[in-house]
Amino acid sequence: MSALGSTEVDQLVHPHPPPSRPVRARRWPVVLAYVVLIGATAGVLAPILWAVYTSLRPISDTLENGYFSLPSGGLTLDNYTTAWERADLGRYFVNTMVIVLPAVFVVLLLSSFIAYAVSRFSFRFNLAVLLLFTAGNLLPQQVVITPLYLMYSKLLWLPFALSEDGYWINSQTGLVMIHIAFQMGFCTFVMSSYMKTIPGELTEAALVDGASVLRQFFSVILPLCRAPLAALATLEFTWIYNDFFWALVLMIGNPADQPITTALNSLTGTYFTNDNLVAAGSVLTALPTILVFIILQKQFVGGLTLGANKG
Repeated sequence: MSALGSTEVDQLVHPHPPPSRPVRARRWPVVLAYVVLIGATAGVLAPILWAVYTSLRPISDTLENGYFSLPSGGLTLDNYTTAWERADLGRYFVNTMVIVLPAVFVVLLLSSFIAYAVSRFSFRFNLAVLLLFTAGNLLPQQVVITPLYLMYSKLLWLPFALSEDGYWINSQTGLVMIHIAFQMGFCTFVMSSYMKTIPGELTEAALVDGASVLRQFFSVILPLCRAPLAALATLEFTWIYNDFFWALVLMIGNPADQPITTALNSLTGTYFTNDNLVAAGSVLTALPTILVFIILQKQFVGGLTLGANKG
């Protein structure tokens, strides 16, 4: 009996191959997806590019020809220099980093501790603790502003006075505390969801080797959480950096220590506002968040796609 050829074998395995769709019909979903993505990208980038373009135009040129026009003269960086000096952006950048960096570090550290406890240990109130932290994200910040403001006005900072009168109100540390409180829920939920996917055999092996709970956390679990920590660090830095609500309400009596978002108010006038100058200040204010995203882009995307290929 002669051996079967490749054609005969294919016919035996696939006696009736399914009819293939035309190539043109299969291209339409791809083309449509590209059109939607390009349109969405253009919609996001258009305001940013227009703000950059406006910041480079002199206000006299804008008033003469209108905002939606080509520049009659050359573009200049004078608006950036004026915005930096008039708003004292250098000092406010320092104020912002003093608030943002400790807040992000403490949020990620404490949320990792809580996520490790609720995801790796079984106790009676395990789920209740996780729900308590997650439920904090459902409460709008504006709803609790009145009791929080009254509490900050009467709460003394015992170790040392952080404001002139020693209260939490009008202090940078008080602003750090409010960011930690409101960001803990989201970070705890994300970290606990990821830690549940880590095999329990890793911590069991470390326990057999004599590792304590803290040693298991810092030597086994935490190194495996670099991707979600990087993604959360990017998001938290952006959210806390861009905060305007808490900075305005809780530090209204101490403008010298306010973050960068409130400094842009000094660029507005009572009867006239130089929008080109405000655009330049806004672009300068947005640069740190853009740099952080560029630096952590690989880790951020990796953190967002964790578990995407798991069945």
